[in-house]
Amino acid sequence: MASIRIRRGAPCLATALACIWLPMAQAAPGDQASPSSSAETATATTSIAAATSPIVSPHDDRDYRVLTLDNGLEVLLVSDPEADKAAASLNVSVGSAQDPDDLQGLAHLLEHMLFLGTEAYPEADAYQGYISRHGGRHNAFTASLNTNYFFDVEADAFEGALDRFSRFFVDPLFNADQLGSERNVVHSEYQARLRDDARRENEVLDGLLNPANPTVGFSVGSKDTLAERPEGEPSLRERVMSFYQNHYGANVMHLAVVAPMPLDQLQGMVAERFAEVPNRGLTAPEITTPLVDTAKLPLAAEVHSLRDARRVSFLFPVPDPVLSYQRKPASYIANLIGHEGPGSLLSRLRDAGWADGLSAGVTRGDGQHALLAVDISLTPEGRQQLERIQASLFAAIERIREEGVSDDRYDEQASLSEQAFQFQQHGDALDEAMRLSISLTHYPLEDVNRAGYRMDGLDVEEVRQWLGALRPDNMIRLYSGPEVEGEQRTTYYNTRWQQVALPTSTAEPLDGLALPAPNPFIAEDLALLEDHAERPTLITDTDQADAWYKADAEFDTPKASWRFSLQHPGASQTPRQAVLTQLLAGWLNDSLNERLYAARLAGQKYEAYAHSRGMTLSFTGWRDRQDRVMAEVIDQLKQGSIEDDSVARVRFGLEREWRNAPRDPLYHQGQRTLSEALIRPQWSPQVLLESLAEVTPQDLRDYRDLFLSELHLQLLAVGNLSRSLAEEEAALAIEALEPGLDADAIADLEVLKATDLPSLTPDSEREESLLLRYLQGPDQSLPTQARIAVLGKLLETPFYQRLRTEQQLGYIVNAGYSPLLHAPGISLLVQSPSTPSEELKTHVDDFLDEVPAQLEGLDEATLATYRQAVHDEITQRDAGLEERTNRLWRALSFGDTHFDRRERLAAAVLDVTLADLLPSWQALRDNAVVDVAFDPGATPSDIMALKGELEVLPGNEEAPLSPRGEEESAQAVKVDTP
Repeated sequence: MASIRIRRGAPCLATALACIWLPMAQAAPGDQASPSSSAETATATTSIAAATSPIVSPHDDRDYRVLTLDNGLEVLLVSDPEADKAAASLNVSVGSAQDPDDLQGLAHLLEHMLFLGTEAYPEADAYQGYISRHGGRHNAFTASLNTNYFFDVEADAFEGALDRFSRFFVDPLFNADQLGSERNVVHSEYQARLRDDARRENEVLDGLLNPANPTVGFSVGSKDTLAERPEGEPSLRERVMSFYQNHYGANVMHLAVVAPMPLDQLQGMVAERFAEVPNRGLTAPEITTPLVDTAKLPLAAEVHSLRDARRVSFLFPVPDPVLSYQRKPASYIANLIGHEGPGSLLSRLRDAGWADGLSAGVTRGDGQHALLAVDISLTPEGRQQLERIQASLFAAIERIREEGVSDDRYDEQASLSEQAFQFQQHGDALDEAMRLSISLTHYPLEDVNRAGYRMDGLDVEEVRQWLGALRPDNMIRLYSGPEVEGEQRTTYYNTRWQQVALPTSTAEPLDGLALPAPNPFIAEDLALLEDHAERPTLITDTDQADAWYKADAEFDTPKASWRFSLQHPGASQTPRQAVLTQLLAGWLNDSLNERLYAARLAGQKYEAYAHSRGMTLSFTGWRDRQDRVMAEVIDQLKQGSIEDDSVARVRFGLEREWRNAPRDPLYHQGQRTLSEALIRPQWSPQVLLESLAEVTPQDLRDYRDLFLSELHLQLLAVGNLSRSLAEEEAALAIEALEPGLDADAIADLEVLKATDLPSLTPDSEREESLLLRYLQGPDQSLPTQARIAVLGKLLETPFYQRLRTEQQLGYIVNAGYSPLLHAPGISLLVQSPSTPSEELKTHVDDFLDEVPAQLEGLDEATLATYRQAVHDEITQRDAGLEERTNRLWRALSFGDTHFDRRERLAAAVLDVTLADLLPSWQALRDNAVVDVAFDPGATPSDIMALKGELEVLPGNEEAPLSPRGEEESAQAVKVDTP
């Protein structure tokens, strides 16, 4: 799908970012704000200038206020009475592009250092601990142009959190005794990403770009690039402090606050605390050096990938689209290149068997310059056809030049964008604060909400200038694949690569390329209905099918979310069945891609995904015309021709996913290994890969018939639709799918008791070491879950502080409550670049031995804070319609037909007493403990054989032992959402 990838910064996502992840942490009791914390004081001592308000969507009823403090700090306050947390995000207009040549990674190191104490709060964990104890999250990231700091917290603790947060920018200590250890943490972060193909490829691209552009280079930092300075030069600490003084100032900062308090109260909190941020007379750096030396184009290079995946990227130097965000020529062009409907470039490449994915968008923006990238995921056959693929891309671009620059096409895109803005959905408070602080940095105030949606009219000449940049002689072509040898090596990620010559002869493009037809799925009825219910109710109830409906008007959008769970008794009881279910869901998506791509553009999301009990059809979109999409998907599932080429594409994708599993991040592999051992049925990637090799397209055709002949059906509708419409559409789905099985015919998904399991070893090719210690609870009752959840919260910060901050065992260190389905447990994880797993076990054992003393020293007031934090996390407000639907769908899958289990669990958390904790902890230590450990080159465990004799973990009378609907597993296409 076409996308605009303007990488302004996001936590731990883009390859160009260096970031710090600080888990929720604990500090000592006594969390009050500083004594001078009244709104009255702030108003009296700080002059505040009002400014233009942002343009908001018609259904955004939040209150906004814009402030400019006397020191030049621009602040956007948002009062959202419905927010269940308060959040703040401060964006500084400085990033890794300002790193000095002799200290690459300095901006990132500075970001880390600000968390380690201030004059007002000198303890290294004062900020982190306060946030954790009050149910919050915090993080930061360093991008090339920005550094962003952010947190959320319970509303009644916001003032104290804001006080601690503000001191980062007023009086940081830059503790000399912590500088070396934090440099090691930065190095560990770098080491943890050494085998990340995206970062490896990005370093090769850096070598092809203009080295004089300051965004090009190594941004993370390492112990070598951040080494202590030679004698006679300013020390590393002095350089960190100098960077802070030279680049951090109020007038290059933007603060956004989203909280459930009145604007006057927020203004008082912010003005008092941030008035002290010094104005150093700074200006945001402006990059004038081109990102690409066009005199050296065209260029082509090939990169060795560690994963079994092939991709070619075509990159063209263009202006940064932020300069033309009102008209969005980049978005307009990218949507046409990246279209996936009939006759599109991707459609023709898929038909030829050369590609299975394509995206178009803008990346590497520096405020003036950027790259428009067309990324194509290739099959092995596609690797052999790079010249014809390139020729086909330019044929598609030429067709856009000749026929695609029209008001009708632009107006269609603009109308869809305006439709989305009219019903703009807001995420949770933290997401909103981050979005707004970054938008304040890059867009005029009035457009901080609207910038991404504006399409003010087609400027034909501007679009033609953009298209004029998309030429073969103005291109970087970058191919990555596992077969590339390459004699050159990059400096930091040791990536093999080679520059290659582009052929001079012109290859023949694929024929049949066409521009998209007018979109028939654009919704017209956008009226909002007022019906709203607190919980779903049963609208269809038979032995073979049940349908649930919840009218929801809370999010002010005429959208509905549907889930159809097609449950089959043989969906995953064997590896072959699991593979066939995966193939069936994958084929359904693949076969409908062209036909329903226009529906996705029009706001109708749909997906089929496999799970342990069958397959779910998921739909979210405008209420109007959603029935067309549902009907087409069900008809295709029942009647569609299963073609060999479609099966081959899906098979290729699954093979690639399962072959690459040993190269996934090591901590992901550890968690997957634990799930494979303790959830039944669940199969390892290697077992699934072996079964896939024996399956033919005819096997899938036969399985489709068998699957549809033996179904139990469960449905859920949530959103802005009437009961009559929900009943009508549910009846049509049930009639079409013809379920014939009772719920009892569907096997339960079971959690196994982790007794007498040896240490488990993942099937991994990684070069790091890992220890994942899992302490499983004795049963699945709500009181047990509540007690273990509170214990997990108590361990988060001490574990992180000990093993990461003090002992510096690795960058990825965390501990906390970690249930498998509803089976409670605590996980403690350390991934280390250099410490063997046996040594990690010793450190973890030592930590666990000290927990009883920590619990014995706990007082009731401190415990109450942790209890409340866990309670609030459990009952956190849904941020949107789809998130709410997913939560209710999970509840239904576990048989929670009263939809009140989370409230009962939250209430049980508040009942946890001091007297409960030590016995519960001892029961955890004595019950069932599993280690997942890995060192480079270790032989993997036979997980399937080990789990064969395990018993089912006891349940309880309050809720079913296992889900009666569906639940995801590591073998499923979808892992994190239902």
